[in-house]
Amino acid sequence: MLDATDIDKICGARHGDPFSVLGPHPDAQGRVWLRAFLPGAQQVYAVDAASGRVLAQLPQRHIDGLFEQVLDEAPTGAYQLQLRWGDGSDALIDDPYRFGPVLGQTDIWLLAEGTHLRPFEVLGARPARMDDVAGSSFAVWAPNALCVSVVGDFNHWDARRHPMRLRRECGVWEIFLPAVAQGARYKYALRDATGRVLPQRSDPYAFAAQLRPDTASVVHSLAPALAPSVQRQAANALDAPISIYEVHLGSWRRDGADPQRWLNWDELADTLIPYAIDMGFTHLELLPISEHPFDGSWGYQPVGLYAPTSRFGSPEGFRRFVTRCHEGGLGLLLDWVGAHFPNDAHGLGHFDGTHLYEYADPREGVHADWNTLIFNLGRTEVRNFLVGNALYWIERFGVDGLRVDAVASMLYRDYSRKPGEWIANAHGGRENLETIAFLKRLNEVIGAHCPQAITLAEESTAFPAVSRPTFAGGLGFHYKWNMGWMHDSLQYMRRDPVHRSHHHSEISFGLVYAFSENFVLPISHDEVVHGKGSMLAKMPGDRWQQFANLRAYYGFMFGHPGKKLLFMGCEFAQLREWNHDQGLDWHLLSDPQHAGVARLLRDLNHLYRATPALHQRDCSADGFEWIDHDDAAHSRLAFIRHGNDARSCVVVVCNFTPSPHMGYRLGVPHAGLYRERINTDSHHYGGSNIGAPLGVTQAQEQPCHGRHWSIALNLPPLATLVLQWTL
Repeated sequence: MLDATDIDKICGARHGDPFSVLGPHPDAQGRVWLRAFLPGAQQVYAVDAASGRVLAQLPQRHIDGLFEQVLDEAPTGAYQLQLRWGDGSDALIDDPYRFGPVLGQTDIWLLAEGTHLRPFEVLGARPARMDDVAGSSFAVWAPNALCVSVVGDFNHWDARRHPMRLRRECGVWEIFLPAVAQGARYKYALRDATGRVLPQRSDPYAFAAQLRPDTASVVHSLAPALAPSVQRQAANALDAPISIYEVHLGSWRRDGADPQRWLNWDELADTLIPYAIDMGFTHLELLPISEHPFDGSWGYQPVGLYAPTSRFGSPEGFRRFVTRCHEGGLGLLLDWVGAHFPNDAHGLGHFDGTHLYEYADPREGVHADWNTLIFNLGRTEVRNFLVGNALYWIERFGVDGLRVDAVASMLYRDYSRKPGEWIANAHGGRENLETIAFLKRLNEVIGAHCPQAITLAEESTAFPAVSRPTFAGGLGFHYKWNMGWMHDSLQYMRRDPVHRSHHHSEISFGLVYAFSENFVLPISHDEVVHGKGSMLAKMPGDRWQQFANLRAYYGFMFGHPGKKLLFMGCEFAQLREWNHDQGLDWHLLSDPQHAGVARLLRDLNHLYRATPALHQRDCSADGFEWIDHDDAAHSRLAFIRHGNDARSCVVVVCNFTPSPHMGYRLGVPHAGLYRERINTDSHHYGGSNIGAPLGVTQAQEQPCHGRHWSIALNLPPLATLVLQWTL
């Protein structure tokens, strides 16, 4: 019979090895003892699962609900428990403690080594079958816990009822619970090594979760894997046009009848996708959609990295959304947060009573700026948690890639820290060697297993070779956000045109380093919040000049080497700063000036996509050539973009003053015609309509800017021209 110590631990949810005492157990005399812990039960019978024959009644050994009996005969097959509850109701259940381990030995060793590429295939909770019984399997990594139980709406959130089995080789606790189906809500109840009860935790590998303020995980099946797409690989390549529409789904558009209601995945597919396609964008980039408890974090403080947020519906809805994107020829990128995580009580922090996912020393493990915790990337299980998560989104949902957030904060141990508040690396330096190794590993794994996908780094420093292959000493990202270009060019545009001549390098300097990385030019959400004003509000001058400045800037951006990214609302010159609690001000499109900016963005996107010279050599110096970069006195720029075909050539001219220049002579590379493809001053966009009268200019054999051929232009005020060469 079970001794008093074991009984006390089982009844108090303190037993670290419940499978050693619950379920069937032979004794030294060859008998089989059957034990079950069923609080609230009045009578318990063991019955043969096949025939229903009663094998034995189990007397109650402890008032809390421990039942135990030695069987006259050992069960020859599966058994079930026939219960009568205290309210007089009956139930027939399968005993969880008669089932074998959930994890196979190969998975155990891969998890122990930290080499399991897809830990989400074995950890977490999902519907499953064991011995032809339907239920759900649960597995959670908590190597330093004294005991772990599954609690949920199926067991009254009672930590005593379903304590788990520890697989000591890898520190994973597991159990199969019969009759628990998809949609069940659950958490893990843990005691630390001293026996202290910890806050109940959400599942780090949960595939679905409750909507805030509720914090439970939800049992959900793992989506089947999708095959890599050759078409998507081509659409994400360095020589492809990539123009990204960055979107915060909760505030792009709200339900017209109920402004407080978010659109769901299918409604977004019906509205957002066709809008982005019509506007000419090639990709959507969604601010983080992993489950997060605080709306004001915009998703950048995720708790459920494997759970698409329930704000917009189910994981199946998100997968349909991605499919709809691809059916329309639109790529889908996700903001991905591997730099930090919040310290919410139900999250990853101090998960099993120890600093399991985060660095223990706050000089390494705490982001003071965001009051968040930093992943311990020196730990193999943590690296696998994150690398597996990247594969999960790409392989199981078909996303085109991940924009990795806050890479600079990951790379430097002294990031936003004062002297004495950080710990040097093993060589005495400030670089985070664990992060560097992790990022290389992340990009190598994605490159090897998901060749169609890309990674993009938000990295704001001069860290070298971020978007160079790891075999060449780089970090292995495909693209890097060009934060320097964004900062300098916006600083230039904020200036009154009368002062721009003294700061000409701010608009031209980006070309000095434009090909040191594979750059994306980002006008992101960060530029239109926290008092920075909207894009239109940044522009100087009266209303007409503000719109003209903004149009000229967008023309410059699309002519400049580098892939493009624009945050929602910027495409029609939103007046106010972005507010995550409100939809965009779509009514502004009834104003001709705002509609003109939207029309310009649409035309820029379609021209960019249709014109090889504007995208094929975005990341190659031989695709760019200056005509005039030092005309600071007149705040003018002129340059050439080349495609792979020698006949593919575009000339871009910018005038950042409010003065037109009639008969302006510009050196050009070839004889022939130069057709005006974009004039940001066109009346179609709300401008004054100065430019080539017929939209075409003939090159003349008249030297200018060191070139044999030149053209004469009427250069509009505060405008960018894009001229395409034809013979």
